[in-house]
Amino acid sequence: MREAISSLDRFVTVPRVGKRFLFCWTSRDTCPGDAVVVFAFDDDYSMGILTSSTHGAWALSEGSTLEDRPRYTPTSCFETFPWPTPTPKSKASIGDLSASLLKRRSEICFEKQIGLTTLYNQVDDEAWQDLAKAHRKLDEAVAKAYGWPAKVAHDPLEIKARLARKHAEIMKDPDSYSPF
Repeated sequence: MREAISSLDRFVTVPRVGKRFLFCWTSRDTCPGDAVVVFAFDDDYSMGILTSSTHGAWALSEGSTLEDRPRYTPTSCFETFPWPTPTPKSKASIGDLSASLLKRRSEICFEKQIGLTTLYNQVDDEAWQDLAKAHRKLDEAVAKAYGWPAKVAHDPLEIKARLARKHAEIMKDPDSYSPF
């Protein structure tokens, strides 16, 4: 892990266990412990894919649990996740939407002096509709990167079914698949 992130100014982390998977940028000055999962990505596109409801649906279905909380299990949530093969335009769009969403999320947390769990609990209660809209736009852009209609982005069961089919296709010829 240290070698993989050594050249990055920032990298992605997610708590291993929680009510929801909240991906965050983490500074290279931070030494993550075993309660977080680390991803050696520093680009907004990868953050956007991981933050999307598409990856969330996969992670919830493929991960494990601790008591009643989902647990992000990298071997089943990440390593098996079939990434899209986006066009350059789609990749840029996802990156821009991701950066904008995370900027707004940080602004709210800083202004209100709250953490992400509190923020998203409030979003669940209909607060911060601009943030909820930003998530919907990101989710639809990710669906588009897969070649799916926008409405699929709002249907976790359909997302999971489509990802399972894509995963099965990849497993037939894994050498031909290169998501990055």
